[in-house]
Amino acid sequence: MKYYYVYILTTKNNKMLYIGVTNNLERRIYEHKARLIDGFTKKYNINKLVYYETFPRIGDAIIVEKKLKGWLRIKKIKLIASMNPEWKDLSLSF
Repeated sequence: MKYYYVYILTTKNNKMLYIGVTNNLERRIYEHKARLIDGFTKKYNINKLVYYETFPRIGDAIIVEKKLKGWLRIKKIKLIASMNPEWKDLSLSF
């Protein structure tokens, strides 16, 4: 079965947030860490995985991604803290 992921990345000092969706979380985080993707995450060195959710359908993942992107920063911070209170890099467990 294929899964889809909504994920939140931040910078080393947790100042900036990036929300994305992918069908392969390990590969996508590697791409961010290796700076293979041009754009916002590469420009600001955003590559620390602090939150993710898993979905069985891409449509559900996209709906949640759009919802999270519409939230105020404080609400995103509370969501991250609910899963990862120390804001550890979750990709280190891959």
